[in-house]
Amino acid sequence: MKPLQTITILLYLLLPGFYKKANAQVQQTEARIDSLMQRYKMVGLSVAVVKKGRIIYTHAFGEKNIATGTPLTDSNMFRIASISKSFSATAILQLVQAKKLSLDEDVSKLIGFRVRNPKFPGKVITLKMLMSHTSSLNDSRGYFTYDSINPSKSANWAECYNNYSPGAGYQYCNYNYNIIGGIIERASGERFDHYIKTHILDPLHLYAGYEVAALDSSRFATLYEYDSATKKYTAADDAYLQNTNIIDHYKMGISTPVFSPTGGMKISAPDLAKYMTMHMNYGEYKGTKIISRKSAQTMQRKVSDGDGGYGLAIETKDDLIPGKTMKGHTGSAYGLYSIMFWQPKEKFGIVAITNGMNLVVDDGYNEVTKAVVNILYEGLIK
Repeated sequence: MKPLQTITILLYLLLPGFYKKANAQVQQTEARIDSLMQRYKMVGLSVAVVKKGRIIYTHAFGEKNIATGTPLTDSNMFRIASISKSFSATAILQLVQAKKLSLDEDVSKLIGFRVRNPKFPGKVITLKMLMSHTSSLNDSRGYFTYDSINPSKSANWAECYNNYSPGAGYQYCNYNYNIIGGIIERASGERFDHYIKTHILDPLHLYAGYEVAALDSSRFATLYEYDSATKKYTAADDAYLQNTNIIDHYKMGISTPVFSPTGGMKISAPDLAKYMTMHMNYGEYKGTKIISRKSAQTMQRKVSDGDGGYGLAIETKDDLIPGKTMKGHTGSAYGLYSIMFWQPKEKFGIVAITNGMNLVVDDGYNEVTKAVVNILYEGLIK
């Protein structure tokens, strides 16, 4: 008999009232989520709940693939979009601790070409500015090649900058973190995806990564984009594609955007919850220290008021759960919507990932993932 089954039976025999109440709460919570999924035409949803620093609940709802009718499971993986940025930021803080980088360094020196806003040529753009989206960079020319921002490669490089001085304003920018990926390679001497695996994923015993070919693709949940006009879903086949030609001819510090440090992490909800718990515990999970407490606090500390309060790939939200100040990040791409937020003092947190839905935005939030977070909080934590 498995240990979990033994504990369940003992609880039922010794504390039947408690067991029945807890089971009823779970059933009620799942019924509320099922109803929400039907209302917003969600394809699938994978969730994980942490309470007092421990994962107390995981569950997968709906389908992994519409065409085959395959049910979604806890082990299915998703390209989690912008939550990926926090992995890149964690790597940077590790390199800062190792004295291979400084948050105040000039990005030009770190990436190997001049990075300056032409309207403010005397203002240095620092690594911290990239990480906090205060660099004055934008995504207007895309963010999957460094050539578009490199003055020696493009005549239109100046279009990549906004009209305010670096450090003086906030604009969320994916380019910031794809550049950060190249900096990680140049500072560490390791390919970006290998660095993340060796220094973050493996120590935490997480099955995840940025390179598609290194993972079991049968575990990938198909991502779907919803067309509200036709009320149909289209599989986002590009979500798990990578340019093998670039990878086969990889150039360190140049080819890095092929892995999308800004959004390309593939991971399951339960494993993402373990990673979240590490940040909740200020850099440590089950005795394994990934970054120092000081570094974790630096990541979580607000640098800008943008998006409610943005630190170094960690947001601060006071209006996600009423009365709670939460730390974390969201993600959206290819029809996927992900959310990972925790409460540092009370040691609870929630991960929720959907592979397709009819998006409704309310007050800056994805209305559905916000609702899922509150349903799980009310039913399993509060």
